[in-house]
Amino acid sequence: MHFPDSLARGVAPVRPGTLHARTVTGGVKAAPQAGAVVRFGRAGKPEVDLGVGEDDLHVSRQHGELAYRERQWWLRNTGQQLVRLPRGQFLHATTDPIPLATGYTPLFVKGCGHREHLVELYVSGHDDDGLTPHRRAETLPPKIWPLDDVERLLLVILGQRYLYYEENPRPLTYRQAADSLADIRRDERWGERKIEARVETVRRRLDACGFPFPLIHDMAMGRPCDNNLLHNLLRGLVDSTTLVPTDLELLEDDHHA
Repeated sequence: MHFPDSLARGVAPVRPGTLHARTVTGGVKAAPQAGAVVRFGRAGKPEVDLGVGEDDLHVSRQHGELAYRERQWWLRNTGQQLVRLPRGQFLHATTDPIPLATGYTPLFVKGCGHREHLVELYVSGHDDDGLTPHRRAETLPPKIWPLDDVERLLLVILGQRYLYYEENPRPLTYRQAADSLADIRRDERWGERKIEARVETVRRRLDACGFPFPLIHDMAMGRPCDNNLLHNLLRGLVDSTTLVPTDLELLEDDHHA
């Protein structure tokens, strides 16, 4: 989808705070006026303004609403199933409404089985007028985080499930990594503590460089599990394509022979 159409074409100035909402069955636009409400759900018009999951009985007839107040659009779940937002955030019917940030926000309404129904939201900002298409410009590359050869090998071993793009991957243990290294680098001695220390060095270095996920213990919030910090590290490295599936070739026994 090109979203929203008026912005994509660079026509008709859009008032800041205007809400654009779209699903596979249609779309609506709402001006930022106090008391404005946009409802979405299975029922379709006129009961809701935007249909979603119209063939899925697990989606409520009125599953959510967006209300404009205090100069912001607020999202509330009014349905029986969860609404999922980016970065693992969920809304239940008992959850307080949350404000929408300017720009694009996808949300997913949980349906039958593994089905999820997408609702695309866009709140225009002050810089949306006169957007210029960049169809011929060079694509901006993802940020690649610096790793030396040893760090890359260690992280590929620990994060191989992420590189196979498994569902809900978790890191290998340091014990498992040490066993793998004993096969791959037979002339070197790598114990669990040595691997853990090297990974901690990477975490501290990348955290200081603005890594997008937490990598260091926040003592004010309590001490999290090291495994969760390692998960954050591996997720960020794979998401940024710093680690890619071809790196799995490093695990071949004869690669470092």
